[in-house]
Amino acid sequence: MTAIALARSDRLPAWSLYGAVLSAAGLPIYIYAPKYYADTYGVSLAALGALLFGLRLFDVVQDPVLGWVSERLGRARGAAVAGGAAILALSMIGLFAVPPQFAPIWWFGLTITGLFSAFSFLSINFYAQGIGKADRIAGGHVRLAAWRESGALLGVCVAAVVPTLLMGVVASPFAIFAYGFAALTLAAAIGMAPEWRGSVTADAPTPIAAILADPGARRLLILALVNATPLAVSSTLFLFFVDSRLDAPGWEGPLLVLFFLAAALSSPVWSALAHRFGAKPVLMSAMVLAILSFGGAMTLGAGDAGLFAVICVFSGATIGADLTLLPAMFARRMAAVSPNGGQGFGLWSLVNKLTLAIAAAVLLPLLQAFGYTAGAEDVPAAALTLLTVLYALVPSVLKLVAIGLLAATTLEE
Repeated sequence: MTAIALARSDRLPAWSLYGAVLSAAGLPIYIYAPKYYADTYGVSLAALGALLFGLRLFDVVQDPVLGWVSERLGRARGAAVAGGAAILALSMIGLFAVPPQFAPIWWFGLTITGLFSAFSFLSINFYAQGIGKADRIAGGHVRLAAWRESGALLGVCVAAVVPTLLMGVVASPFAIFAYGFAALTLAAAIGMAPEWRGSVTADAPTPIAAILADPGARRLLILALVNATPLAVSSTLFLFFVDSRLDAPGWEGPLLVLFFLAAALSSPVWSALAHRFGAKPVLMSAMVLAILSFGGAMTLGAGDAGLFAVICVFSGATIGADLTLLPAMFARRMAAVSPNGGQGFGLWSLVNKLTLAIAAAVLLPLLQAFGYTAGAEDVPAAALTLLTVLYALVPSVLKLVAIGLLAATTLEE
């Protein structure tokens, strides 16, 4: 049986498509939504950053609760995730396709809360379901992660480029994107429907305290928090960096696609390397490459979009390792500590969203305090310097910390 036929028999393409939809509703929205509301409705960056941070504080309570609910859904899981998919699609339409029905900042808050709450619920169930799925297929957690995260990264690529490609072609590019996303969500929900039958496992739910008491799970959660923050920083500042530091408006979409396409194409490579050499040394090598890539952006200025494209390729490839290997490591640990997985991936979802929230809450107001205004032609030199330091130097330092944590972490291979 060929590899493609084997993947189809295991229904792995359905996992890829579902991962693509979820990823399209995650990182690209953090990249586009703040700038869209700042440019279109004049909402201040400080207000957007404060609101996003406040919503993530809400997630501190919400995501563990959603994990608790996930572990107790049983046969109702299929209906529950179908409802979550509907909320996800409608929230995206409300965020980008429906004009604010009241003050834009609060409309932004309402729609993005619906979007990210649905995103969290679906992600928790999706990754928790993968624990049992990995036990039933050849290649286990790393093979499933390669299909799932490759699809997720391709979804990010599409979501990153479509709004930019539509600009100047249609009157409402983000509205078209939102309706297209809703249609893709429907297709993914139908394709994934057979996978939700039954409960995740027959094991009793695991309390959060028991998961946090496990040294391996706790260390991986801390590592995920530190290691994901560089991506959160670069994602939050990407559009501003290209527009203002590189003085390359219109290049945002192609460069984003280059970044995430490199991540998607590298994902199977990192998976194969992990099978051969082990996940830990391969991930550590990717972290070193990330530091070299981010550090290279420190030297860039106006007119250096071509050099930045090279950096996007290498830094994007390192993200492929992060998003493929770390979830597989955590899933393997959850198989031993919390086979149902809901509570564990509730914490995982919270950790990853906190990095984006912290980045938005700290970076956007800080840039505004230094005189930065989105879309302005004359940006103060101090603001441009700060933008470069935040985009390039801060992620490099955080990656160094992540390397230290990974080196001190004992993992099962």
